[in-house]
Amino acid sequence: MNNMVKTALSIIPFGGVRENGKNMYAVTVNDEIYILDAGLKYPETDLLGVDVVVPDFNYLVDHADQVVGVFLTHGHADAIGALPYLLEVLRVPVFGTEFTLALAKQQVSRRPSLSDFDDYNVITPDSIVEFGKTKVSFFSTTHSIPESVGIVLETEYGQIVYTGDFKFDNTAKGPYKTDYSRLTRIGQRGVLALLADVNGVETPGESVSESAIDEFVFQTFRENADRRIIVATVASNVQRIQEVINSAYQTGRKIAISGNDLEQVVKTALDSKRLNLPTSYNKLFTNIKNLKSVEPNKLVILETGKMGEPIRDLQRMAKGDDRYVSFNENDLIFVATTPSISSESIMAKTRDLIFRRGANVVSIKDNLRSSGHASQNDLQFMLNFIKPDYFFPVSGEYRVFSVADFLAQEVGIKKNHIFLSMKGDQYKFDPENKKFTLEDSFEVDDTMIDGSGNTDVGNIVLRDRKMLSEDGVVIAAATIDRKKKKVVAAPRITTRGFIFVKTNRELIHESAKVMVDQIELYLDNTDDFDWNDLKSGVKDAMSKFFYEQTKRRPVVMPVVMEANQNRRPNSKKKTENNQNQKKQVAEEQSKTRNNQNRRPRQRVKSTPRSIRPKKETIEKINAKLAEKQQNIEEHV
Repeated sequence: MNNMVKTALSIIPFGGVRENGKNMYAVTVNDEIYILDAGLKYPETDLLGVDVVVPDFNYLVDHADQVVGVFLTHGHADAIGALPYLLEVLRVPVFGTEFTLALAKQQVSRRPSLSDFDDYNVITPDSIVEFGKTKVSFFSTTHSIPESVGIVLETEYGQIVYTGDFKFDNTAKGPYKTDYSRLTRIGQRGVLALLADVNGVETPGESVSESAIDEFVFQTFRENADRRIIVATVASNVQRIQEVINSAYQTGRKIAISGNDLEQVVKTALDSKRLNLPTSYNKLFTNIKNLKSVEPNKLVILETGKMGEPIRDLQRMAKGDDRYVSFNENDLIFVATTPSISSESIMAKTRDLIFRRGANVVSIKDNLRSSGHASQNDLQFMLNFIKPDYFFPVSGEYRVFSVADFLAQEVGIKKNHIFLSMKGDQYKFDPENKKFTLEDSFEVDDTMIDGSGNTDVGNIVLRDRKMLSEDGVVIAAATIDRKKKKVVAAPRITTRGFIFVKTNRELIHESAKVMVDQIELYLDNTDDFDWNDLKSGVKDAMSKFFYEQTKRRPVVMPVVMEANQNRRPNSKKKTENNQNQKKQVAEEQSKTRNNQNRRPRQRVKSTPRSIRPKKETIEKINAKLAEKQQNIEEHV
């Protein structure tokens, strides 16, 4: 990894480029590092067992003394989800609006190691935070969550602007409204570089306004007055939750919340007054456990899944596997979110399962073009407001970068001033020539989190999981005698998910021969015995055999044991202990023989005949002692 030399100004993406989610960018100003967002992304279907993917923090950890802080644009997982993992290795100040920090604290509080972290700094769109010659200021933007902001780094070399996720909606109100006058002032002062969200520019046309979506939600509720309605949405889409609350109240329904993530977001939004209830909480909401107490046509079930992703939980309900909710013929499933491209196949299967249950499906995506991200026109408006010298598309895959490149050129940005960056690219600014150039790039891998740990699963583990899911596993166990250089117990072959053993006995028999031949070949041709080398050879030979016979590559797990291996003392101490045990056994046997040969003395009160040791009993004792001695000798 390259060490950072003295740098006037540089921009490094750690995520959010050529991918959906995981937004994280570092701007270095005079060797001070400003981290913009710390997001995660949800795994693609081929990342088996992985819960979330976060950026690689190694570079930042290596330059920890230069990091000023983390500046958050909004409270979605793609902006704050990686914050707990970052703070575990790099404790730095965190800046964000009140609601964004409230959601960030929820994420951080789940990590026991961060229970004492409290370096949160609340900002508003009017705040200015000074760090020497560099000032950090903010501006309000429109997104599907309240209090979203863009970030401006005012440096001696020029302004660096990061929009965060944004769109323009002239009907937006309150904490969702864009500050157009502030954008105009930023552009008038001159902007050196713009990092702008381009995730929504692939589809032509305008995104509909939220007021139109609010009306569509209400009409859907009213037209299905005789049905129970199950609404699937992303937990952090507070704007959509507000629209569901409004429509439920207007149509006289109660709301049951399904999903811990959603409950926490709703509670946080209510506490911070970012959700408005038209009536008391008790009158509008009901417990998910008490669904039978409410008439179906007077009920809305609002559900999100694990980590706020609703589609998989919707599928579980469709299968009848949910603890509280299962679909019936009179239900309406209202998908009030736009699934990511990676979830489209899951969504298609889920819709099929829902229709099999006899329920109906209505999706906002099928009726309206709704998005929390900038449309093509929105991006060009932003470019015209800001008027940057250099443009860095962020928050999207490469195909949307290509569209953004074309759109930027249409409004007058020079082709060589548009950078379609990759993770780890380091764009350094030369103050003398006043230009950015790509220098000193380094590799930034994904960190895949499985379970509650902070450990990267890694590609090797994923490869094994993929092989196990596709071709199964073979466990081959054999016992060897190293002195005789032979296999003394026939291998036992066990398979799971590879073949049906009853119809492939010949294949199993032949694979056992391959194992025996490989082991004996190794024993005959090596003087420096190594268990790892032996098992590796067996694994390679059996893997090759199975592929030749079946064209499949199961995971082969060889287990090789040694006969009589316990006869070798492992240490001097063990040898001494065994010798002491032998000595004790010999003494016990000697005492027994002496007692056997000695005549019993005459006593006044003799032992009752019934409990005197009989001859056959003594013989049994001697036999047991002899057996114990033999076991010890074998152990030694």
